Amino acid sequence: MLNLTGKTVLLTGASKGIGAEIAIAIGAAGAHLVAHYGSDREGAERATATMPRERVKVIGADLQDATAVDRLWREGLAWRGRIDVVINNAAVMRIAGGIEDEDSVWDEVWDEALKVNVLAPVRLMRNAVRHYLQAGGGTLITISSWAAQRGPGNPALMAYSASKGAVLSATKTIARNYASKNILAYVIAPGVVRTRLSEQAAAAAGGEAVFTAGLAMGEWVPPSDIGNLVAFLSTGACRHLTGATLDVNGASYIR
Repeated sequence: MLNLTGKTVLLTGASKGIGAEIAIAIGAAGAHLVAHYGSDREGAERATATMPRERVKVIGADLQDATAVDRLWREGLAWRGRIDVVINNAAVMRIAGGIEDEDSVWDEVWDEALKVNVLAPVRLMRNAVRHYLQAGGGTLITISSWAAQRGPGNPALMAYSASKGAVLSATKTIARNYASKNILAYVIAPGVVRTRLSEQAAAAAGGEAVFTAGLAMGEWVPPSDIGNLVAFLSTGACRHLTGATLDVNGASYIR
């Protein structure tokens, strides 16, 4: 049984999909959770419904707004005076913004992807590292994607994959340079996870059967697998795994 009792965890994108499963796993392990949401407060409340209310603080913030990102950090930190783990999970994945799209679409999609998927999580990581240097250490967990390493099969996902590659690189940079300060940083690179975003991507690529046919296990990754892995990494039980990129794709993409 994983034990996060006494730890305070900040999780972005807690209202649905992978984020909701992370919230459930973190809560079950006994942590105090700062559960961020973008627009779906009800989703964040549902994801944390089994947790005692004194162990949850739900905060809304638009991750396209740098001032809102800083406010999320300040309010989360002020709640208990310390944040032990930051999980950058929230992301946008628009099936648009490819080379053949109109300039206006390209600009809009890339601007959003860079703000939400790169600038916001890196800003939180910067705040966290500064805090960890004073607190004696802490943990960062970044949810990236296998698309960041192999490239997406759909050219319309170029902005998404590029942004996930950027935040992956930023996390590795922190891991290499702050390991001696007891700051741990991990990357999780999921494959096809059973989420609304993946279902939309599958529909755009010819249907779910087409997606599933290319998977070694013949099935999509359940979001709970990611949630359980994040909860384990949050314990700090395997410190020397810091810097690693953990592939969760059912052997469909082996590096």
